[in-house]
Amino acid sequence: MSEAENRSGRPGAILLDGSATARTIRTEITERVAQLKTRTGVTPHLAAVLIGADPASETYVSMKQKACGWVGMRSSVHRLGENATQAEAEDLVAGLNQDPHVTGILVQHPVPKHLHEPAILDCVSAAKDIDGISRMSLGGLINGEPAFPSCTPAGIIELLDRYKIDIAGKKAVVVGRSIILGKPVAMMLLNRNATVTICHSRTEDLARETREADILVAAVGRPELITGSMIKPGAAVLDAGYNRVAGRNHDVGDVEFESARLVASHITPVPGGVGPMTIAMLLRNTLLAAEGFVSEKR
Repeated sequence: MSEAENRSGRPGAILLDGSATARTIRTEITERVAQLKTRTGVTPHLAAVLIGADPASETYVSMKQKACGWVGMRSSVHRLGENATQAEAEDLVAGLNQDPHVTGILVQHPVPKHLHEPAILDCVSAAKDIDGISRMSLGGLINGEPAFPSCTPAGIIELLDRYKIDIAGKKAVVVGRSIILGKPVAMMLLNRNATVTICHSRTEDLARETREADILVAAVGRPELITGSMIKPGAAVLDAGYNRVAGRNHDVGDVEFESARLVASHITPVPGGVGPMTIAMLLRNTLLAAEGFVSEKR
């Protein structure tokens, strides 16, 4: 039986198991949180800002609170109504910046459409921006200053590292250019000395580009857009897509898994791949914030 069969239970690519990796990371974080409490008396505290009444956002925030409890962190939720003003949202964040017991702040996306989300995010102190998507944090990623990485891209890089997949010198293709995923993961790969191409809806001959990739990141939000015929044999495929499709009993990714796993060397499943890593990286950023990873003066 091949290594791939041993790791995935079927012929083909080795599964990049985000669920198992996230559990390992949570164990590591739990130990560091306990050490931090013993050494300094500080308990990491994640404060989530939830504006409006989006059911999915309520679910996501609840999941993040539960995850904090698993590793010994505190968490709190600070709510504003659907009709909250820009000033109310910014004042809430400013108050959390000043709260010495809060070590990390998360503004749950999306906020109501009448609000200017980038301005709210920019109110978050650089030292507490554990979601890593304010303009200051993204700017730090580009210019090399200490900054918290956006969580899903950080989870992708962590999976590559944990499975000992080389990044330096490789050709990486990112399909998707969102500010919270496509662009930051492209920059993280570039910072690790990959040669990076970003593809999007206007890319001509997408398959030609993806077939060049040693590392292929799918983050475009189109179900099963990328098939096995579009993948370079032996590539590592990281699928960050989660798409609800009528008639399916589970979400599917941006990659057609069954054909892709027969071509790739490594692949993330959906679910159980990139998703669990996102929350693991949020917890790690919250711990780093409590340890003083980024200065308030940035």
